[in-house]
Amino acid sequence: MQLREVVDVVTADEPPLSHSTEEIIRAGRKAERRRRAGFASAGAAGLVAVVVAGVSALPLVTGGQAGDVAAGTGESIAAPAAGSGAAEWPDAPPFTFTFKAFDAGKLRVQDPIVASTAYQIAPVYVDGMVTNDRAVNGDEAEQHPEKRKTGEVPSDKHVAAHLTLYRPGAFDPSGTEGGTSSTVAGRDAVQWTFTNPPARQLAWEYADDAWAVVTAYTQEVTPTFQELSTLVTAMKPSTPETATLPFTVGHVPAGYAPVELGTRATSGLNGVAGARDGDYGGAVYTKPALATTGLAAPWGADGENIPGSFTIFVTPSRNSNQQAEAGRTRCHQNESTFCNVWSADGKVQVQVNSEHLSVAETTRIAESVTLANVQDHDTWIPAAEALLP
Repeated sequence: MQLREVVDVVTADEPPLSHSTEEIIRAGRKAERRRRAGFASAGAAGLVAVVVAGVSALPLVTGGQAGDVAAGTGESIAAPAAGSGAAEWPDAPPFTFTFKAFDAGKLRVQDPIVASTAYQIAPVYVDGMVTNDRAVNGDEAEQHPEKRKTGEVPSDKHVAAHLTLYRPGAFDPSGTEGGTSSTVAGRDAVQWTFTNPPARQLAWEYADDAWAVVTAYTQEVTPTFQELSTLVTAMKPSTPETATLPFTVGHVPAGYAPVELGTRATSGLNGVAGARDGDYGGAVYTKPALATTGLAAPWGADGENIPGSFTIFVTPSRNSNQQAEAGRTRCHQNESTFCNVWSADGKVQVQVNSEHLSVAETTRIAESVTLANVQDHDTWIPAAEALLP
């Protein structure tokens, strides 16, 4: 489902009502969960837990479609306080994290949790605003009865934001229409204002031909472009750290290559949208491997599965709306095929999902996944070793 369709669904009943970004996000998460996990069958169910009204992963759209972008805002971006200078960024291989959590004004950038062959992504929180990146549990529902309908913690200040750090050559700012060029702290930058859904986005060249992009979905006046620009000089390189996963994959069909992973989260922007749900990890494979240059957004940002892909999710069974069956394998085939394998104690669920692989092939992949100790990060496996048999 495209996010435009989600907006149509959310706003269809009573046109005069305005809908917050969080309402749009909530609808998008529910629609994406149903689509991804094959809800077309009455007997099938999705991967991520539906708690109260259900909060699942949202494919946040970074690039707007024609007509969705309002070019320019009339808001100038002044350079943040001087004194940082240009940082030397390491020439790190794919699936490596090259920065850590940091603060910039009222913005709280978290450790990156998604890595790929082209970029890494970290959630961003904003002081005084709510980021709903976890499911609403039963205790909260009792304290706030209104959430039985909305599934959200009450707040009038919602934001969903993330920082994407692209590898050199990976990001092309001209790939999204309506941008306004500027300079921040002496670095080339481009800003966008999106209207559907409402968002602000700032990209800057943090190193030669290498761009960072912060995207904030909100209907509030903050974070402003001025506040987003504080990231430019606050972001610093760290010692490269290879992403690790709590599992290894023993079988990969011929021609498929890993392109994206999530650690302590599922992969992609879905993983970022559920960053605090306690998921363990995930990975995406494609055939052929995806091009790593000229990107306008992370893969799958339009809400669709990446063509020619299969996805692995490793999560606590409690985060699933399917009944755990300890030590068992169970598959479903609808618009897509997905197979679940539960750990011997039933506490961990492995799911493999594909729109084109057969049930037999999907089962073989799922049953080839070997778990490390999901609670002990010291036992987790470096990405290259974990993802390639």
